[in-house]
Amino acid sequence: MKVVSSFIAAAAAISSATAHYTFPNLIVNGVKTADWVNVRQTNNYNTQAPVTNVTSADFRCYDTETNPTASTIAVAAGSQMGIGPDQAIYHPGVVNVYMAKAPSNVSTFAGDGAVWFKVFQIPAVTNGGQSITFPAQNLAVVNFTVPKNLPSGQYLVRMEAIALHVASTFGGAQFYISCGQIQVTGGGSGTPGPLVSIPGVYTGNEPGILININYPIPTTYTQPGPAVWSG
Repeated sequence: MKVVSSFIAAAAAISSATAHYTFPNLIVNGVKTADWVNVRQTNNYNTQAPVTNVTSADFRCYDTETNPTASTIAVAAGSQMGIGPDQAIYHPGVVNVYMAKAPSNVSTFAGDGAVWFKVFQIPAVTNGGQSITFPAQNLAVVNFTVPKNLPSGQYLVRMEAIALHVASTFGGAQFYISCGQIQVTGGGSGTPGPLVSIPGVYTGNEPGILININYPIPTTYTQPGPAVWSG
């Protein structure tokens, strides 16, 4: 009996681990970069464990333990780029992509203060309580367009996948996070906004974060964070 119990526990641990993911790659000009080259290596690069405390320092780029270095890759304003997970996004949930402009060299930019703006999101889809679906689930890459009027310069690009399968209690939502480094070229004269601080953008009580997606089925879904700036 003890052997069977140990086997079940081990299988559960493996299943739990394989359900989690990191986002170690960028896709630029259709080419996938190597792991953790243009993305700052996150604390969970081995464990794949999510962040659950939206007020912690890890909530920004999840790199407080790795103190990572990353290379900066050029991306043209108005072009499509992608952020790649190490496996398809497993859990039901939503996606936000934020950016923050570095005052000079993005490699030394921490992203402090109200400097972040949202450039892309993938919300849930509802139909009045009949069903709720999650278009981000099972994606092998998150593609979005770098705003055409985004000023040229160096930026952090922050991926935020919010898993909502156990989000019915405070702190239950799971955040899978990474920050890439890009040099935007050929940009415009837009003014991105609204600007938010990370951490600080959420309290954890938002209706799109503290939510039971199973019962009763939500009639609507409110995407966390500010409006998308499309440029």
